[in-house]
Amino acid sequence: MKATDNYFTRTYEQSRETFRNLLFTVKEKWPKAELYTKSIGEEPDNSIDVIYAEGVSSNDKVLFFTTGEHGIEGYTGATVTHLFVEEYLEKINPETTGICLVHAINPWGMRNFRRVTENNVDLNRNYVFEPASVPEDINENYANENQIFQPNEKVKDVTKEKTELYEQLSKGMMREGYSGIKKAKSMGQFEFEKGVYYGGSEEEESAQYIKTWQRKLLANYPRVIHMDWHTALGPPNEVTMVVSEHDERDEEEMKEQYGMENIEKFTPKKVKGDSTNYFHKLNKEEYPDTYLFSALFEFGTFGTSRKAELREFTTIILENQLYWEGAEKEEDRQWILEEFQNMFYPDDEEWRESVLKEARLGIESVLTQEGILVTG
Repeated sequence: MKATDNYFTRTYEQSRETFRNLLFTVKEKWPKAELYTKSIGEEPDNSIDVIYAEGVSSNDKVLFFTTGEHGIEGYTGATVTHLFVEEYLEKINPETTGICLVHAINPWGMRNFRRVTENNVDLNRNYVFEPASVPEDINENYANENQIFQPNEKVKDVTKEKTELYEQLSKGMMREGYSGIKKAKSMGQFEFEKGVYYGGSEEEESAQYIKTWQRKLLANYPRVIHMDWHTALGPPNEVTMVVSEHDERDEEEMKEQYGMENIEKFTPKKVKGDSTNYFHKLNKEEYPDTYLFSALFEFGTFGTSRKAELREFTTIILENQLYWEGAEKEEDRQWILEEFQNMFYPDDEEWRESVLKEARLGIESVLTQEGILVTG
């Protein structure tokens, strides 16, 4: 059996069952570890599952893994969690270290192989620290080009529409500038409910629940180490650590500290409602004495070129159009779904092998530097 067969799953139910069974392994080191299950949304069998245990003797630090904030990306996140439990749990001191592993922050999206929630909300644009401070029309670049991002009819001919989207995006780049179109994506938007990158009109149930865990860990531990697992962005077959500018270290300093080649910083001014920014803001405002490391880890698929970014935009837009309006031809529907999976959860052996390899790199680099893994 290939190594990837042991870790990668095909359905939400299979992934969740695998995760829940990890509790027995965790309890070997943390006997009081518990599984917490929270039903999310209108479908009762969609749940966020959390394996949590405090340090056996003291709460000096805690490791916090989160996955599936962007539904379909949760399969790879669950894979990394499984890998971590099998290969690295023995290297953690349970006496002084707590553990908190989260499966499927967005269970509906994961079950349905979508990136967003059942309310079409991009959860990573839904963690707004002061909701009243965000006007609906905050993203002017998106509003100016909303005809590109909004679904308006069935997909009639995917080849033709893909070409037209490329042309529209290219023209939008001429009007708004390349950085303007990128900003339309990264900022999120709070005005167009059926559009892509929608941050929602209110706080999603999933975000509310994760915020309770963020607060609990910041309150109970002097050191919180958080790794949030994603897919798509960054160089293909490599992992990229994405860090908020709330972390004052620069990229080169962090590359040297963690021994990782791909580290990027992003500013909260260009991303509204990001969960990592929220975590840092909560830390700074309410728990200033707690040390927090919090970063996203992205396994790249399409790449970082302008051509790859156009392909990414087009894929996101077509999948959203398909969901709301459908497609006239079954082969077009299948092509869009396959392209969407290629972007977020490729069924490609080389990519999946790279995930295992790069996950080990990220886990070892960060958890050794942050004092979670026991050396020697």
